[in-house]
This record gives sequence, structure tokens and C-alpha cells, in this order.
Amino acid sequence: MNNLEDDIKANFLTFISTESDLKHAIQSIQIQTENYIQKHAIKSLVLGISGGIDSAFAAALLRPVCDRMNIPLIGRSISIETNTSEEIERSILVGESFCHDFSHMDYSNIYMHFKNILPELDNSLLSKLRTGNCKARIRMIALYDLAQKNQGIVISTDNFTEYLTGFWTLHGDVGDYAPFAQLWKTEVYLASKLLANQNTGNAKKALHVCIDAVPTDGLGISLSDTEQLGVSNYDEADTIFINYFNGDISLENHVLIKRYFASSYKRSNPIMIERKNLLNKH
Repeated sequence: MNNLEDDIKANFLTFISTESDLKHAIQSIQIQTENYIQKHAIKSLVLGISGGIDSAFAAALLRPVCDRMNIPLIGRSISIETNTSEEIERSILVGESFCHDFSHMDYSNIYMHFKNILPELDNSLLSKLRTGNCKARIRMIALYDLAQKNQGIVISTDNFTEYLTGFWTLHGDVGDYAPFAQLWKTEVYLASKLLANQNTGNAKKALHVCIDAVPTDGLGISLSDTEQLGVSNYDEADTIFINYFNGDISLENHVLIKRYFASSYKRSNPIMIERKNLLNKH
């Protein structure tokens, strides 16, 4: 049993679901983030806002942190070709509701120029994955430049479900600081509903429309996240993981579990040859 699976068995086999426990989790994330900002003298937080639930949750979660630390939450919605008008509208609503500094940018022309130099693209799934990864990395160039300019860090919006499935792009949408990478996607939805109830006006609306939206990666690979993951919703996905790690071996051939094992290299990135294998000891 590796360390990750030991950790899952110890800490991830139940959901944080009661209001008091969700409040505790939110407050813990915010306090630890404030401590990190203070320790490293960080001057801004930079967030890519997609119109999905994760970046909306990140914005609502971190705005109070930035207010208390007197630093800006800088948000950017960066649309590229396959983003729908609904996604863009949601991202703008989130950004304008929670960020101190926000703008929407369309990088479709930049992406198309770059796409023209990619060899042998077609309509296959592999080509969609290749171009999708490029879109994520183009967005991250812009976010990291903003972070450099504003002496800040880029916020990762990944959750634990995505982490286990490898549902993220290496050197693309990972970021420097992942405040809720150890929350199941189900818990992100639950915590977002709690924050929505604590907000009013457009801020409340922004969270609710993202909660209700069909989750997509915005990369044009499929119509929804759950289609790619082979489940009907994220509650089902998280329950499958919990049951599998609780010993249900009948799930070992489920697409989620196969993705977990197939994406292990991403969770170990970069792969390093251990020094003990380099030493000529007799």
C-alpha cells in the first residue's frame, strides 16, 4: 500500500457534510492561506476563472482572505475558442462579484496562431487532448505573468476527485497553492452552497449559477466532465472512489479506478531517479 492510499484510508472515506464541519473546513483553509501569505510576504493572489464551480468557489473562499491581508485578488477569465457563451457569462459574473482586479480576455487568436504549428492534428480524441492541454498552458502563461508582475502566486483550483483521476494538465492548470486540493468534488459543491447562503446579490447569484451548471473542462474534449469520467455526477464518482478504497474490488475495472492508476505518473511529477541509484557503492 503506498502512502497516498494509506492517507485515503485514514482521512478520505467519509464526506465533510454537516454545516458545522463545512464551516470548520472553510475557516481552516482561510487561516492556513493567511499564514502562508504572511510567511512568504505574498503581495497578491492570481486566479483563473472558468465559469465552473471550482474557480467560483476559490474566488468566494479567498476574497475574505485577501481583504483581511490587504492584498488584491486578481482574476482573469481567459476564453479560447471552445468556451461557450454561458461559461464566459458565468466567469464574468464571478470575477466581477469577488475579485478586486478582474477582466475577461479572448485568447482564441493567440491559440489559433499556436495551433497552426502543431503537427498532424485531426478530429481524434488524441488531437483534442493535445490541443486542450495547449489551451490550459496558454492560460497559465498569462496567469503566471500576472503573478510575477504583482509579486503574487497562482491559485490552483483542483479538488481531490480531479487529483485522483488525473483530470488536470501538467504544467497547465496546477498553480502554486492549492487551497482545497484535499476536498472531494462533492464537498466543493456543499461548501459552495454554504458560501452562497452567506452572500447576497450578484455574489450569491454567481455561486448558484456555477453550482447549477453542467461541469465541463472548457477544453472542447467532451460535453461534460462526467461524460469523460464515466459517471452521471460527481456524487457517484466520489462514492465509487470511497467504496473502492474501502475494499470493494469489484470496482477495479471502473473507468475512474483505471484513470487513477493510469494517471499515477502525474501525481509523481517530476519523476526523479533516486540518488542511491547513482552512487557506485560496492
